Amino acid sequence: MSVTTLHRPTHRDALGLLEAAFGDGRMVTAFGRCSVDYDGRASSELGPGDRLVVCKPDGTILVHTDENRKPVNWQPPGCVHRASVRDGQLRIRSERSSPTERLDVAFERVEQVTAYEVSDRSDLRLTGSEEDLRQRILDDPALVEPGFEPTATERETAAGPVDIFGADAEGRPVVVELKRRRVGPSAASQLRRYVEAVDEEFPDEGVRGLLVAPSVTDRAAALLDELDLAFVPVDPTANVASEGTPR
Repeated sequence: MSVTTLHRPTHRDALGLLEAAFGDGRMVTAFGRCSVDYDGRASSELGPGDRLVVCKPDGTILVHTDENRKPVNWQPPGCVHRASVRDGQLRIRSERSSPTERLDVAFERVEQVTAYEVSDRSDLRLTGSEEDLRQRILDDPALVEPGFEPTATERETAAGPVDIFGADAEGRPVVVELKRRRVGPSAASQLRRYVEAVDEEFPDEGVRGLLVAPSVTDRAAALLDELDLAFVPVDPTANVASEGTPR
C-alpha cells in the first residue's frame, strides 16, 4: 500500500495532495480544527472543533469526533469530493445530485492529511498491474480499437514517456495512457499533455489520445469529452488467475 502523509501542512500543500488523491481515486484522512455545514434534505451546522475526516474513493465522507463510534456527519457513496482554499481555510466539499445534498468541511488548521492507495482483497477481487494491462493490449491491440497497431512502449516525449504509442486504422498517431484502476480528472489532464507533446512532433496529423482503464469517474469522463479524448474500458485482471479464487 502506498501512503503519502503531510504533517501540519500549509493549506496550499494540503490542497495539492487532496486534489491528486481525489483525482487518482485514493482514500484520504484529514485531521484538524474544522467546521462542518450540511445542506440537503435538511440543514445543519457544526461549529469549530478538532475532528477526523475520512473521504473514500466511492464518494463516502465521514466526520468523526473523539467520542462514540458513529460519525457526527457523513455522506453516502456516490458523492463527488472536491477541495479548495478560500478565505484562509482549506475546504472539502462532497456533494451528489440525486438527491441534492452537500457537505462542506472548512479547516482552520490542518494537523495531518494522508492519502492511501488501498487494495482491499477481502472480497477476493484481484488487482492487476499496469504491466498486466500493457501486455493484454500488446497481445490483442483490438482491445483498444479495431485496426490499432502499437509501435512503441514507454516512448519518450517532451511531456514524459507514453505508455503505448501506435497508429489507428487510418494511420493517425495514437497516444495510449494506461491506468490499472478507476481514475479521475488528473489522468485526463496527463493524457492531454502527452497528446500535445506528440502533436508537436506530428503537426496536422490528427494525433489522438486514448485513456485505457477499468473505469473513470464522471468528472474524468466529462473532461475527456471536453478535451476530445477517448476512454476505452479494459480490465487488467481479466487474464489474472490465483489459486483458490472462486469460479
